[in-house]
Amino acid sequence: GADSSIVLSQTASEVPRPGEALKLSCEVTGFDVNSYWMVWVRQTAPGKSLEWLASVGASTSPEYHSDAIKGRFRASKDFSRHIFFLQMNSLKAEDTAVYYCARESQRETFIQELYKNLPSDTN
Repeated sequence: GADSSIVLSQTASEVPRPGEALKLSCEVTGFDVNSYWMVWVRQTAPGKSLEWLASVGASTSPEYHSDAIKGRFRASKDFSRHIFFLQMNSLKAEDTAVYYCARESQRETFIQELYKNLPSDTN
């Protein structure tokens, strides 16, 4: 069942202009951030499917980004403060969406198996 002790707190609403940059943050409590992956997704309109943007690995694992945002958006983490970030640069009108951070339901070892064949983009 759902664990009511887990809390994900995100940045308040922001409305940047095209071409500007914005950094989203997601502070988490109630679970070990070293044991789970976090993901960033967005929903461009009510009723539309969620679009995966990035996965942030636990501990020293790499980050993965969708082709749609590579080069413009960058996911990162600050484990000491339990905060995950999504730096968004060169924003476009089509980036207008509701952005969510979420925790993967499976633990680090399982998720790492899913990602192990993907190339890392942490250059």
